[in-house]
Amino acid sequence: MSDLQTELLFTMTADLEEVQDVGATPRGNRRIYYVTGGTFEGPKLKGEVLPGGGDWALIRPDGVLDLNVRATLRTDDGALIYTVYKGFIRGAPDSPDFYFRTAPTYETASEKYGWLNQIVAVGVGKLTPTGVSYDVYEIL
Repeated sequence: MSDLQTELLFTMTADLEEVQDVGATPRGNRRIYYVTGGTFEGPKLKGEVLPGGGDWALIRPDGVLDLNVRATLRTDDGALIYTVYKGFIRGAPDSPDFYFRTAPTYETASEKYGWLNQIVAVGVGKLTPTGVSYDVYEIL
């Protein structure tokens, strides 16, 4: 039996531009999604997702969408937090086998939020009409 525990870090929504479909490359079908903005809010921090980040996604031959995301978060008190995450989406959004998980890491120079530099987190995602939404959990 595992003693793994989690705590909600925040819920994040990100709006995305229309996809840039690069097409079939030697690695798979490359798609680029740029972030136009968004928000995040949780018990210890909240703020906005800044425009300019994005996902350089790859649809693999097995149909799985391989995520490769970079974004900048700005807290409501002005701290900047850089996030990078990989993850996967498989299955149709309305199917019982839909799977959308990420493994974000964080970098910040803020003393207040410096604890983010030292945590492991997991995001559980869903698609929205304008982009994506994640519940992000700190692994305790």
